[in-house]
Amino acid sequence: MLQTGAVTRPHGLSPASAGEYGPEGAYVVGSGGLLTRSGLRGREAELEKLQALIASVARTGGGGLALIRGEPGIGKTTLLAEAVAMAKAAGFSVGLGKADELHRIVPLSSLAACVLQGDQPLLSGDTFADLEWNQDQRIWLVERLAEAIEARASGAPVFIGLDDVQWADPLSRFALKQLPVRLRTSPVLWVLAGRLDPAGPTEEILAAATDGLPTFTVPLGPLSVAAIRQLADDTLGAAVDERVQDLLDGAGGNPFLAVEMLAGLGSAETSGDLVPSTLVVGVRGRLRSLQPGTLRFLQMGAVLGRRFGFYDAAALCGQPPAALISALEEAVRAGLLRDEGDQLVFRHDLLRQAVYVDITPSARKALHREAAGHLVAAGRRPVDAVPHILRGALPGDEEAVALLRQAAEDVLPVTPGLAADLMTRALDLVPSARPLMFEVGEQAIVCLTRAGRSREALSTGDRLLACRPPLEVFSRLQAALAGTLWNMDLAEELRRRAESALAVGGAAPEAGVRLAALRALALSRGQDLVAAREAGEAALQAATALGDREAQVLAVSALGEIAQNAGENATALERFATLSTIDSAFLPEEIVAHLHVDDFAAGGRLLLQAADNAGPVRQAMMLWAQGQHDLGLGRLDDADASFVTMERLEDDIQVPVQQVNARVIRSRIALLRGDREAAREHLAAAQERLAVKPNPGNTAAVRFLEAVHAETEGDLGLAVDKIRQVQQEGFFMRWRLLRDWVDRAIRIALRGADHELAEDLAAQAEAHAERNPAVPTARGIAVQARGLAKNDPALLEDSVALLKASPRPLVRAAACADLGQALLAAGRRPQAVAALTQAKAVFAESGAHAAAARLQRDLDGAGAVGGRAVTKHRPVQGWGALTASEKKVARLIADGHTNRSAADLLVISPHTVNTHLTSAFRKLAVNSRVQLAHLVMTLPDAERTCE
Repeated sequence: MLQTGAVTRPHGLSPASAGEYGPEGAYVVGSGGLLTRSGLRGREAELEKLQALIASVARTGGGGLALIRGEPGIGKTTLLAEAVAMAKAAGFSVGLGKADELHRIVPLSSLAACVLQGDQPLLSGDTFADLEWNQDQRIWLVERLAEAIEARASGAPVFIGLDDVQWADPLSRFALKQLPVRLRTSPVLWVLAGRLDPAGPTEEILAAATDGLPTFTVPLGPLSVAAIRQLADDTLGAAVDERVQDLLDGAGGNPFLAVEMLAGLGSAETSGDLVPSTLVVGVRGRLRSLQPGTLRFLQMGAVLGRRFGFYDAAALCGQPPAALISALEEAVRAGLLRDEGDQLVFRHDLLRQAVYVDITPSARKALHREAAGHLVAAGRRPVDAVPHILRGALPGDEEAVALLRQAAEDVLPVTPGLAADLMTRALDLVPSARPLMFEVGEQAIVCLTRAGRSREALSTGDRLLACRPPLEVFSRLQAALAGTLWNMDLAEELRRRAESALAVGGAAPEAGVRLAALRALALSRGQDLVAAREAGEAALQAATALGDREAQVLAVSALGEIAQNAGENATALERFATLSTIDSAFLPEEIVAHLHVDDFAAGGRLLLQAADNAGPVRQAMMLWAQGQHDLGLGRLDDADASFVTMERLEDDIQVPVQQVNARVIRSRIALLRGDREAAREHLAAAQERLAVKPNPGNTAAVRFLEAVHAETEGDLGLAVDKIRQVQQEGFFMRWRLLRDWVDRAIRIALRGADHELAEDLAAQAEAHAERNPAVPTARGIAVQARGLAKNDPALLEDSVALLKASPRPLVRAAACADLGQALLAAGRRPQAVAALTQAKAVFAESGAHAAAARLQRDLDGAGAVGGRAVTKHRPVQGWGALTASEKKVARLIADGHTNRSAADLLVISPHTVNTHLTSAFRKLAVNSRVQLAHLVMTLPDAERTCE
């Protein structure tokens, strides 16, 4: 099995005996046709495996992923090319690309090759340019790519192949870890070819896809002795003698090395030299017959990469292009290069590497630095020159530092990890004695923090501070480190450093106002919220006067946090509304603030606005807001789906902001449903995530959940202890955590006979209502809390009346249940039955089956007669196992909608549609949209119709 090559015969073989490399990259025997399936020596089993996978995707309409894996030269490229030919013959739309070692920091360059090449590219150039323009959010970009590929797959199955995936750029790797699973319900087949690397990107991509869609590995080992002999017969046109066969044994079953040895055989026989036994020696033998200028030209090309421009290589040679035409022609004739018109390509990367390693290391370093300078002078982007900078720059090279800084700034929005790597390299190149070190260090701190490498950022900052920078620089560095400390939940350390920097003085005005705003943000986590508010107001006034937008955002954010922590919901809404006006990225915070004042209508409108927004948004936080909205309205299934999707997106971008709180809520939802196993799993996950992010809010939330679980398991002593811990975790957490859950905490305290704790909780609820007199939920819960603490049915009756104005059905149901049980205890059976029946109906409608079942037992105990509704739990499998939202999504997808069009109709995000669809596929045991459509067609008419 032979590799991609030039369209001329290998140098040194006569026309009668030489095989030729065809334009599609397959080996041509003599003057015959391409080596098709019957001519690929020793790879029949692998071909059959790929053929079966292609047929399966076409037949079932579901996705799949295959990884062709092996050592360099083993035949991956040719097998991938044959798979492309088979896919085209089967009616697939095909996109094929090849990652490049020296282009692997250019965002999305590898995937661009897959979707833009060919006679009918999967994406138009204009569409892709629009995607590149909006690269400021990785999740948004991947979703738009998914929509474009999904739309193409609706007309014909799609095949996307990427060769040399081990060199894929970071953004393409990120996309390849998301897209195959995201498109698993569409007929999209991904075939990746890469080298053996247990810790490399190929394994990451494969691992990400394993749980979501069928995956296959196609390992390529050495060819058998018989296959190598057939290969030699094909190439030489006659049976090989024992001497040649002995030489071929040195190829170790690698077909590319075997072909190169055969090519070297011809040149060696002509010159009378011995046949080389390794590729490098073999290539040297072939290069000896070339003109010196051609060799120099090839070496410059090898420095530039496997693909390079003729003009770029000429510039490195220091000659005009016209003077190198003969060198180019000779290199092509020798079978070393392929001329694609706009670029020159080494016929195989092993050939390029063999030429490259023959350049002395010092010369390679100098040439890479020279190549970087030429690319910049020619007007290329800094990111194009950076690979050469990384290989050729020496300490003190300020031009290289400037290029690295610009490239880091360019890629930071989409590949923060790469930006952090570039900046740490730039910092290494700056001598410590130069002032530039502090500028570079400040930028490095920002990039490291954005990449989630906070400890490294803090260490870098402290190392710079130890160099005794000027006061102004000292303040800037402390301001840069503030974001790091906030991400690390070190609010007290942030306050200390901000105050220290402000006390030293000498800061530039911008740094001073930012430090003041950051100090206010840190104070929002303390006990003295009055002082915090004063600090925030002063910081906002100073930032506004100076016109510093970043400082304004920080100050308003601090004031919003302070108001929330003080339980002042109306003020918090005002602050977050102002914040989202300054920066629309904070729209999720405004939405949640509307929910806290019971304004679900405004929250819903803002969610619609975000769904209609064509631009990038903070997807994970928007899903958090959506989940809170659905939870408040008693839509447990939808809320759970939003939190599931949010956690997945946070995992994707490795920014875990709300994962602890999401798991706490999901555990409570599971308990309401009666799924104790899932509730325990969510609790364990919350505890694991708390160990990673142990801030006061997360700690209090997990402690409260532990209390609920302890009560459920019958351990009232532990439950009460946990509630006490919550009360002691921080004053502000009383308002944030127990805003809607204080009734459950009071019940736990009363069941544990801790009346003092119950009174404290009731007083807390009343204080919260005083701060929020216009919020029906706050007022009703306060009366409910006092009624529980005093065991007073009249107060509980008042709470039910007050909560009629609350938009939160589960809160209303809980108050009705408390009233019903109090009335039962007071012997007022008819009124009790009415209240309990009303509460049970609301719980059942929301899917809180466990809560409904408990009330049914109370009703049974009260001797309620007639109309006893049996609570039906959903089955685990089949159509009946689907939630109402999953059924809606399934019907729309079965009707031919894409994820995007279904999301638009249901006014949810495509990510949530994907979550519903994945769950539906699992419950229905189907693997594609085609199978789903067939299943839906078999349903009764009433079920097939969208609700």
